Amino acid sequence: MKPLLVLLSSFIISIFVIKIIKKEYDFALSARIAMSIMLVFTAIGHFVFTKGMSMMIPNFIPFQESFVHLTGVFEILLAIGLLIPKLKVISGWALLIFLLLMLPANIYASMHNVNYQKGTFDGNGLAYLWFRIPLQILFIVWTYIFSIRM
Repeated sequence: MKPLLVLLSSFIISIFVIKIIKKEYDFALSARIAMSIMLVFTAIGHFVFTKGMSMMIPNFIPFQESFVHLTGVFEILLAIGLLIPKLKVISGWALLIFLLLMLPANIYASMHNVNYQKGTFDGNGLAYLWFRIPLQILFIVWTYIFSIRM
Protein backbone atom coordinates (compact mmCIF):
# COMPACT_ATOMS: atom_id res chain seq x y z
CA MET A 1 0.00 0.00 0.00
CA LYS A 2 2.81 2.42 0.86
CA PRO A 3 4.50 2.15 -2.57
CA LEU A 4 1.16 2.93 -4.24
CA LEU A 5 0.68 6.01 -2.05
CA VAL A 6 4.24 7.14 -2.78
CA LEU A 7 3.71 6.63 -6.52
CA LEU A 8 0.40 8.50 -6.71
CA SER A 9 1.34 11.37 -4.40
CA SER A 10 4.67 11.84 -6.20
CA PHE A 11 2.84 11.84 -9.52
CA ILE A 12 0.39 14.53 -8.42
CA ILE A 13 3.13 16.71 -6.93
CA SER A 14 5.30 16.27 -10.04
CA ILE A 15 2.47 17.28 -12.34
CA PHE A 16 2.04 20.61 -10.58
CA VAL A 17 5.76 21.31 -10.11
CA ILE A 18 6.45 20.64 -13.80
CA LYS A 19 3.47 22.80 -14.79
CA ILE A 20 4.89 25.67 -12.72
CA ILE A 21 8.42 25.24 -14.10
CA LYS A 22 7.71 24.43 -17.77
CA LYS A 23 4.36 26.24 -18.07
CA GLU A 24 2.84 23.04 -19.50
CA TYR A 25 1.92 19.58 -18.32
CA ASP A 26 4.26 16.68 -18.96
CA PHE A 27 2.47 13.58 -17.73
CA ALA A 28 5.10 11.14 -19.01
CA LEU A 29 7.92 12.94 -17.17
CA SER A 30 5.75 13.27 -14.06
CA ALA A 31 5.01 9.55 -14.20
CA ARG A 32 8.70 8.66 -14.57
CA ILE A 33 9.62 10.94 -11.68
CA ALA A 34 6.92 9.29 -9.57
CA MET A 35 8.09 5.79 -10.50
CA SER A 36 11.67 6.79 -9.72
CA ILE A 37 10.70 8.11 -6.29
CA MET A 38 8.70 4.96 -5.62
CA LEU A 39 11.65 2.77 -6.68
CA VAL A 40 14.02 4.61 -4.34
CA PHE A 41 11.43 4.26 -1.57
CA THR A 42 11.16 0.50 -2.10
CA ALA A 43 14.93 0.16 -2.55
CA ILE A 44 15.43 1.61 0.93
CA GLY A 45 13.33 -1.29 2.21
CA HIS A 46 15.89 -3.71 0.80
CA PHE A 47 18.45 -2.28 3.21
CA VAL A 48 16.15 -1.65 6.19
CA PHE A 49 14.22 -4.94 6.01
CA THR A 50 16.99 -7.18 4.63
CA LYS A 51 16.23 -10.10 6.93
CA GLY A 52 12.52 -10.15 6.12
CA MET A 53 13.06 -9.65 2.40
CA SER A 54 15.59 -12.46 2.31
CA MET A 55 12.85 -14.68 3.76
CA MET A 56 10.87 -14.00 0.57
CA ILE A 57 13.49 -15.86 -1.47
CA PRO A 58 13.26 -19.67 -1.68
CA ASN A 59 15.95 -21.52 0.27
CA PHE A 60 17.47 -23.10 -2.82
CA ILE A 61 18.75 -19.67 -3.92
CA PRO A 62 22.10 -18.93 -2.23
CA PHE A 63 23.31 -15.61 -0.82
CA GLN A 64 19.81 -14.35 -0.11
CA GLU A 65 20.82 -11.24 1.83
CA SER A 66 23.32 -10.24 -0.85
CA PHE A 67 20.61 -10.79 -3.46
CA VAL A 68 18.27 -8.48 -1.54
CA HIS A 69 20.95 -5.78 -1.41
CA LEU A 70 21.75 -6.25 -5.09
CA THR A 71 18.10 -5.86 -6.09
CA GLY A 72 17.91 -2.71 -3.95
CA VAL A 73 20.88 -1.22 -5.79
CA PHE A 74 19.31 -2.29 -9.10
CA GLU A 75 16.08 -0.45 -8.20
CA ILE A 76 18.07 2.72 -7.53
CA LEU A 77 19.87 2.38 -10.86
CA LEU A 78 16.54 1.89 -12.63
CA ALA A 79 15.15 4.96 -10.88
CA ILE A 80 18.05 7.02 -12.21
CA GLY A 81 17.75 5.48 -15.68
CA LEU A 82 14.08 6.40 -15.97
CA LEU A 83 15.01 10.07 -15.54
CA ILE A 84 17.71 10.12 -18.22
CA PRO A 85 16.04 10.62 -21.62
CA LYS A 86 18.50 8.41 -23.52
CA LEU A 87 18.09 5.60 -20.97
CA LYS A 88 14.36 5.78 -20.24
CA VAL A 89 13.31 3.11 -22.75
CA ILE A 90 16.00 0.56 -21.85
CA SER A 91 15.42 1.30 -18.17
CA GLY A 92 11.68 0.83 -18.73
CA TRP A 93 12.22 -2.57 -20.34
CA ALA A 94 14.63 -3.59 -17.58
CA LEU A 95 12.08 -2.50 -14.98
CA LEU A 96 9.32 -4.49 -16.69
CA ILE A 97 11.47 -7.62 -16.62
CA PHE A 98 12.47 -6.91 -13.01
CA LEU A 99 8.83 -6.51 -11.93
CA LEU A 100 7.89 -9.77 -13.64
CA LEU A 101 10.80 -11.59 -11.99
CA MET A 102 9.86 -10.25 -8.54
CA LEU A 103 6.30 -11.55 -8.74
CA PRO A 104 7.31 -15.15 -7.84
CA ALA A 105 9.04 -13.83 -4.70
CA ASN A 106 5.80 -12.13 -3.68
CA ILE A 107 3.85 -15.32 -4.34
CA TYR A 108 6.38 -17.38 -2.36
CA ALA A 109 6.23 -14.87 0.51
CA SER A 110 2.44 -14.97 0.63
CA MET A 111 2.37 -18.77 0.55
CA HIS A 112 4.77 -18.83 3.52
CA ASN A 113 3.11 -15.92 5.38
CA VAL A 114 6.31 -13.86 5.35
CA ASN A 115 6.06 -10.51 7.07
CA TYR A 116 9.09 -8.85 5.52
CA GLN A 117 8.98 -5.80 7.82
CA LYS A 118 9.10 -7.88 11.00
CA GLY A 119 11.14 -10.75 9.55
CA THR A 120 8.57 -13.27 10.81
CA PHE A 121 6.13 -15.81 9.42
CA ASP A 122 2.94 -14.07 10.60
CA GLY A 123 2.18 -12.13 7.40
CA ASN A 124 -1.14 -11.81 5.57
CA GLY A 125 -0.64 -14.95 3.50
CA LEU A 126 -2.51 -15.44 0.26
CA ALA A 127 -4.80 -12.48 0.98
CA TYR A 128 -1.74 -10.31 0.31
CA LEU A 129 -1.83 -11.36 -3.35
CA TRP A 130 -5.29 -9.84 -3.87
CA PHE A 131 -3.58 -6.47 -3.50
CA ARG A 132 -0.04 -7.25 -4.67
CA ILE A 133 -0.80 -8.80 -8.06
CA PRO A 134 -3.02 -5.90 -9.26
CA LEU A 135 -0.42 -3.50 -7.85
CA GLN A 136 2.34 -5.28 -9.78
CA ILE A 137 0.22 -5.09 -12.93
CA LEU A 138 -0.31 -1.36 -12.35
CA PHE A 139 3.47 -0.85 -12.03
CA ILE A 140 4.05 -2.81 -15.25
CA VAL A 141 1.40 -0.91 -17.23
CA TRP A 142 2.58 2.42 -15.77
CA THR A 143 6.16 1.67 -16.79
CA TYR A 144 5.15 0.55 -20.27
CA ILE A 145 2.94 3.57 -20.98
CA PHE A 146 5.17 6.30 -19.56
CA SER A 147 8.70 4.95 -20.14
CA ILE A 148 8.54 2.79 -23.23
CA ARG A 149 5.57 3.90 -25.29
CA MET A 150 5.90 7.68 -24.73
